[in-house]
Amino acid sequence: METVTISQITASLRKLPMEKLSEVYDFVMFLSERANLPPSIHEEGELYAIDTMLASEDVLRRDWDSPEEDAAWAHL
Repeated sequence: METVTISQITASLRKLPMEKLSEVYDFVMFLSERANLPPSIHEEGELYAIDTMLASEDVLRRDWDSPEEDAAWAHL
């Protein structure tokens, strides 16, 4: 894997639209939190379904937790 510097990351972040920065932040927080999960969940570097769930929870909440979404599903 290629080494990436903080300055390279910062330069790339500055090019992103503002609305994408919250997604980047969510992912960074996910990586930080995942590092603190018990070893039994991450054996030998394998990804489990919980990883995907944790990574997408905040992003999906922004899309799904809205009046428009509630109205679209109200008839069910």
